[in-house]
Amino acid sequence: MIAAPWNVILTLLFVVTAVICFAGLADRSRRRRDAGLTDSDLIDITHGIMSVAMIVMTWWTVWDAVTWAQVAIFAVLALALLPSFRGAKGAQAVDLVGHIVLDVAMIWMLAAMPLLMAGMDMSDDAGGAHAGHHGGGGLMIETTPAWADIANVGFIVLCAAATVWWIWRLFRSPHHRIHSVCHIAMAAGMGWMLVLMNG
Repeated sequence: MIAAPWNVILTLLFVVTAVICFAGLADRSRRRRDAGLTDSDLIDITHGIMSVAMIVMTWWTVWDAVTWAQVAIFAVLALALLPSFRGAKGAQAVDLVGHIVLDVAMIWMLAAMPLLMAGMDMSDDAGGAHAGHHGGGGLMIETTPAWADIANVGFIVLCAAATVWWIWRLFRSPHHRIHSVCHIAMAAGMGWMLVLMNG
């Protein structure tokens, strides 16, 4: 859960990124005849699902099976991009690294949220929808371990590096600028969510 006004700002940001990704996916599906998935399709699927997941995380705390199902989904999506490195060179290869980094950062965010949001009573989320997942009591973690703080800073730095990379790509590449803007927003939004969760 993210406090106001950032919950609203991040929701709007991720709604925009989800629309861009799913619209791009739908447009390519309409224009091509084969049924296979391209690298661009995988990237849009990844960022589209990621946008929806972060909107949910902005407002509600989700634990247990739902969290680990999401971890599994993002792990599969990251692994699905690995074969693309065979034909990738230069900026394209760095792009792929950036997308995989965001997948791994998303997995970290999901898995580490209880540690990062230490001191917050997780049963008191919006509407109490998730109270009772732990026997009806609040899950209280008093202090974020030092190793989790350090790891989180590392992921924030990686998100910042990805943001800078796609800003550079935005000005260097005349094509796909809308997707560069989308990736900038995804990386920056994810990094800022990690900051807010660990605040």
